[in-house]
Amino acid sequence: MKRFLPLLFAPAIVLAQDPALKIERLDPAFDQLVAPDAKIEKLAEGFQWSEGPVWKDGALYFSDVPANKLYRWQPGDKAAKIFLKPSGGMEATPIVTNPGSNGLTLDAKGNLILCQQGPRRVARLEADGRQVPLTNGYEGQRFSSPNDVIFARNGNFYFTDPPYGLDNLNDSPLKELKFNGVFLVKPSGETTAVIKDLTFPNGLALSPDEKILYIAVSDPQAPKIWAYDVQPDGTVANRRLFFDAGPLVNDRRVGLPDGMKVDVHGNAWITGAGGVLVVSPAGKHLGSIITSQQTGNCAWGDDGSTLYICANMFICRVKTLTKGAGMVNQ
Repeated sequence: MKRFLPLLFAPAIVLAQDPALKIERLDPAFDQLVAPDAKIEKLAEGFQWSEGPVWKDGALYFSDVPANKLYRWQPGDKAAKIFLKPSGGMEATPIVTNPGSNGLTLDAKGNLILCQQGPRRVARLEADGRQVPLTNGYEGQRFSSPNDVIFARNGNFYFTDPPYGLDNLNDSPLKELKFNGVFLVKPSGETTAVIKDLTFPNGLALSPDEKILYIAVSDPQAPKIWAYDVQPDGTVANRRLFFDAGPLVNDRRVGLPDGMKVDVHGNAWITGAGGVLVVSPAGKHLGSIITSQQTGNCAWGDDGSTLYICANMFICRVKTLTKGAGMVNQ
């Protein structure tokens, strides 16, 4: 596989190398994905909980969920800059204390799509700053707190709805739905609950051919990634275990399965225990990008071969020898 030369890496203001950032190789196949001499670069820090990265127009956009801010960082910046505040479409209130945006993605036109915990919706950010709701609820009940979102090429999008934006989680008096679901929204706005039986559905991704939907479950009792076959109507079937992250979670490797992305070869890059776990299409753990932090999500940027990572209070990146499976799925 072609090696990407360092000269292809866009210049940036980079913080000093942190010895806690390292790359762990478990299988020879990992060397075809991340070069042996690859380094993890810390780019910006000082956030409360960074999440939902997406690459758009030469810059990285990401949420700081508790701060209710959407940031923009581009190569050459000394620090990330606030792009949208409040990112959740509303300020905090005594009963809604964590209203910020969480997961982000792009639609086919390149518009930013935001999971907004405060108004409990998925919305599109227009060029003029308007926030247009794409879905507000299901069968007359409000969502709990949309968490992560991904678009398919046919215009459908899927999102997860765990209770993490609600105080007391499942016991919150604000929770209306009896389940923590995964939802399908069609271009018409029709919203369908395609999965109702997962405890804490979190990150999600589609395989390169969009025939498989992966769902990460951030349940400390069952931290697993499940795979489903996508049906012609967009619903899913045939659930099976893709990867069990439970054996990796310990006091030194903090974090449960959270956000994920898939590369062009079908490898899953899953945030979880200690950083980003790289898992083959067959479910084999090939290696890890260790951040030593609870790590929320990741996304490819630049020419599609740079993986940007939201690791708790900082943002970092690593050059890869693969590329993300379609920037619209970031």
